Amino acid sequence: MIRRFGEARVDGQRYTRRHGAYAIVLSGDSVLLTHQAWPDDEWQLPGGGIDAGESALQALRREVLEETGWRVRPVRRLGAFRRFCYMPDYALWAEKLCTIYIAQPVRPVALPSEPGHSAHWCPVAKAVTLLGNDGDRAFLAALL
Repeated sequence: MIRRFGEARVDGQRYTRRHGAYAIVLSGDSVLLTHQAWPDDEWQLPGGGIDAGESALQALRREVLEETGWRVRPVRRLGAFRRFCYMPDYALWAEKLCTIYIAQPVRPVALPSEPGHSAHWCPVAKAVTLLGNDGDRAFLAALL
């Protein structure tokens, strides 16, 4: 059973299952976060949905690059959680199955290409307080 974080499932609401891969990118005592300014003002672990025909690790590398401009090297899978939410940018109620990986930064290669995103290195302890969802916070806090 995968642990659930966040809002409870709403009875009668139809949810679309979305698999995603997210990275805890560490460098010393800092972690790479993405700040999403729209549609919600939120700090997040970089990552996102796995596209058709894409592996979780391919999605992870692509999403981190799009949201932060950094190339990363996944090191290991930490675990997974699920959450139920409305995704306004997709007009979709989703059951998100989020797999979390530890990753090493390789190098920055560009500015974030994902609209509304910016990359920030934050001290890990501060990042735990900034993250916008309970699942991200729990996985990062477990590393402290």
